[in-house]
Amino acid sequence: MDSNEVIFLTPCFSHTIWGGNKLRTVFGYDESGDDIGECWGVSAHPSGDCTVRGGAYDGKKLSELWKEAPEIFGSFDSDRFPLLIKIIDARDDLSIQVHPDDEYAGVHENGSLGKTECWYILDCDEDATIVVGHNAKDKEELKDMIKSGRWNDFIRLLPIRKGDFIQIDPGTVHAIKGGTLLLETQQSSDITYRVYDYDRLQNGLPRQLHIDQSIDVIVTPAKSAEESVIHRTDDSKNRVIELYSCKYYTVSRMSVDGEAVIDISGAPFTIMSVTEGEGSVNGNNIKKGDHFILPHGTDEAKAAGNMELVFSRP
Repeated sequence: MDSNEVIFLTPCFSHTIWGGNKLRTVFGYDESGDDIGECWGVSAHPSGDCTVRGGAYDGKKLSELWKEAPEIFGSFDSDRFPLLIKIIDARDDLSIQVHPDDEYAGVHENGSLGKTECWYILDCDEDATIVVGHNAKDKEELKDMIKSGRWNDFIRLLPIRKGDFIQIDPGTVHAIKGGTLLLETQQSSDITYRVYDYDRLQNGLPRQLHIDQSIDVIVTPAKSAEESVIHRTDDSKNRVIELYSCKYYTVSRMSVDGEAVIDISGAPFTIMSVTEGEGSVNGNNIKKGDHFILPHGTDEAKAAGNMELVFSRP
């Protein structure tokens, strides 16, 4: 393939009881309904496998490309595409939940990966909050709070604003609240344990909870509130700003104003999402809502236009 070829992907969507319409009205995706909760922009997961749009691999599923052309991804050592990039529109509150790590998921979830994830807040209501962490001091208090339904004591709400970044390690109690639009970078896993769902009904029935698994994997005590939300402090243009790096991903952003060059040398491959504006990367026209992969061997991304890019590498 041409080393400058960008692999564009057609997203998959999920409709949820808490979803809204901003993925259509704000991002312009051609998806009907007022309950569109998630856009899976880059995914090779069986629950949502994106299709390549245009170019030499037009029409192929990302999972197929991963198996058939490993050189595109630097022959990355994994039996599956490692990451999943979503945009989430929460019109209403999501359930209070927690994710297992690789070891627990491997044993209890048929060899699935665990789920480490992070959130970049694209927009939110004024005075918005998010659930990150909990108030139990140890496992005994955790069990008591959950089993006796002391949710107001248990749940920890933290204030957020546009541009904030939140890392959600396995074992972290978390929930997106209504009125929040965010980009999520995560391991390619769909394992979620619900701790509490506000006694909501779906099709007349309560949604399934996973109390025992949740108690198993929730870390006590929780990380401090001060460490849990990274507030945006740098609005400089045309400069790579690293948001977070862990063993699963490194996530960065750039506000492009005019022309800029992003050094991506050394990455097995780079995933990019356009979260604002429009422009071009390596001569390819891009706009808000586009998701694409820069293949192995692409040493730099030449960006032009007026836009925000959020990008990650495994």
